[in-house]
Amino acid sequence: MQEERPKVGIGVIIVRDGKILIGERVGNHGSGTFMIAGGHLEFGESFEQAALREAKEETGLIDLIMKGIVSISNDIAYDKHYVSITMLVESKTGEPYDAEPEKSKNWKWYDRNDLPENIFIPSRKSIKNYLGGVMYSD
Repeated sequence: MQEERPKVGIGVIIVRDGKILIGERVGNHGSGTFMIAGGHLEFGESFEQAALREAKEETGLIDLIMKGIVSISNDIAYDKHYVSITMLVESKTGEPYDAEPEKSKNWKWYDRNDLPENIFIPSRKSIKNYLGGVMYSD
């Protein structure tokens, strides 16, 4: 029997004019909660490549400026175990849309002081770390 191991998740905090892009999670663990863009690190990808790919796949945004890693967390939730690495990117142009409506929808810019209440647990940790200037949380 193969041993269970954590997976690597890539979160993407997309910012513009001091606001954070957040969408609604659809059809997977945490469905109905709010989330930042993200997904799985694919074999051979850098964290930066994965973040830009996931941001484009989910939000349709392509003109993104990579700012770097802002959070690492050990996430055990929803009967899953992920090591989550969150990248910060800046968006200056384009409007987000539901590029993968089977996974996420209703992408909107939220003021950092007025975020939705029901945020997907790994996304909540990532945002909290980013806003608090904390790199790691367990």
